[in-house]
Amino acid sequence: MAIFAGGAVADESSVRDELVPTGKLRVAVAVGPAPSALWTVRDGATGRPRGVTVTLGSAMAQRLDVSVALIEYAASGEIIAATNRGAWDVTFVPVDDERKKAVDFGSPYHLLQSTYLVAPGSPIKTLDEVNRPGVRIAGVAGTATFRASTRFAPGATPVTVKGPDEAIELMRAGKVDAIALSRETILALIEIVPGSRALDGGFLHSTTAVAVAKNKPAALAYVTAFIEEAKASGLVRRALDEMGLRSSQIPPPGMAP
Repeated sequence: MAIFAGGAVADESSVRDELVPTGKLRVAVAVGPAPSALWTVRDGATGRPRGVTVTLGSAMAQRLDVSVALIEYAASGEIIAATNRGAWDVTFVPVDDERKKAVDFGSPYHLLQSTYLVAPGSPIKTLDEVNRPGVRIAGVAGTATFRASTRFAPGATPVTVKGPDEAIELMRAGKVDAIALSRETILALIEIVPGSRALDGGFLHSTTAVAVAKNKPAALAYVTAFIEEAKASGLVRRALDEMGLRSSQIPPPGMAP
């Protein structure tokens, strides 16, 4: 078998050595309270993660004719921090320049916009009003969204949390005024935090893409080709729609991460 991606060719043995060294595909996923192109949620019946990244990772494993193992993390920052520990083989996370130092990104499958969820009763109505002294912004440690939020609103007070669940509890307790997350996640959290609101616009415009550890060219070529095919076949669209993410946008073919 040969894998073609961007003019490169990788043979089957190279792909398997780099992508499934343990004989199974270990897919790193983030588990949270609401679904997005990144976040998975717990299945009510089985307790297992379900979501877009599970669908894509499972389809990739099936294509490789190996079993899939879901490696769970609290957030994408934890996934990236574990890159060099050999705990996972492939993941799907938002792209930013800091992460490009740690992993190699393949094709993006989702156009990302991050904004703020503001607390019930908050007077904040616009993005610019977030960047003020005394405004407390919760963000998940090590994420592209929280890094972008800190750059966008240097006048506010950042509050680092391990995951969205902790941010929600802080908001309910009146300890934060806003939460920085992807728009898809925020729209789902509005139902969990009655009276909260999503601000119009975004402070981060990026993509969510497939990624592997650095120095694995055959693996990178394979996952890149896989995502391009998944976009063309409608698999990505179906995966998003199945999680209620029907407004989420898919990047055009060949778009760089």
